[in-house]
Amino acid sequence: MKRAVSISIGSSKRNKVVEVNLLGEMVRIERIGTDGDMEAAAKMFQELDGTVDAFGVGGADLGAIVDGKWYTLHSVTPMVRFVKKTPLVDGGGLKNTLENKAPEFLDQKIGDYINSRGRKALITLGIDRWGLSQAFADAGYETIYGDLMFGLDIPIAIHKVKQLKTAAALLMPIASRLPFEWIYPTGEKQEKRTPKWGKYYAWATVIAGDCHYIKRFMPDDLTGKVIVTNTTTPEDVETFRKAGVKYLITTTPVMDGRSFGTNMLEAALVAVSGKNRPLTWPELDEMLDKLGFEPQLQELN
Repeated sequence: MKRAVSISIGSSKRNKVVEVNLLGEMVRIERIGTDGDMEAAAKMFQELDGTVDAFGVGGADLGAIVDGKWYTLHSVTPMVRFVKKTPLVDGGGLKNTLENKAPEFLDQKIGDYINSRGRKALITLGIDRWGLSQAFADAGYETIYGDLMFGLDIPIAIHKVKQLKTAAALLMPIASRLPFEWIYPTGEKQEKRTPKWGKYYAWATVIAGDCHYIKRFMPDDLTGKVIVTNTTTPEDVETFRKAGVKYLITTTPVMDGRSFGTNMLEAALVAVSGKNRPLTWPELDEMLDKLGFEPQLQELN
């Protein structure tokens, strides 16, 4: 059996282990949280290096790809400094392959509902999910990218992909060197919710992006909204249901009651491939086609 392990600086309350069959190969998928402790994560990577088939970096990104340009997150790099043997991925490959399919999927499944309420999408952090950001713009959505608001607490909305690209060029050289916990909730902070930016949630028909960012600032009332995200636990789903969310779309498959992060699923695909290296985007697309993976739709209300 193959083994893929996601070591996350997120909450240990979200830990999960499942065994699944992917393309005829059994793979054990494990998610292990360190409650915000990067050094504990680094030591765990060191202990498991060479003993598992693939690693996922959870709760953080090694960097971001914006319009083909790579920006390293220097504050995260030390967490993986001991990894020498096991292939390592942070989910960026799936963010630019599987997630791109979300707007087309929405049109196929609930297009009439979307159009009746207006093609308006709030992407909480567009730089982190360039593929998703570009895909919604290409699909004719009016867009707001919340990078400055959600990431840096600066009350400025970004409306165009071109503006997002400019923001990345200006901000990433600085933001990438900030302590990671300044720009992303880690550990117990992932469980806290402080409603903010409510007018942008209210404006949007679709709210898309990282589940922690969506929940971190969401208002109590999201009646009729469409959420596009991943890494949802049953508790997350119930939170959205109570808030009145109409549809929940997870870009990664639901397995044993929850959807895993892109890093976890990408690590599983690397493990199953047997190539002992990260997969190229075309290779990921080929595997996804063979598996028949597509976003999953849940009607919550």
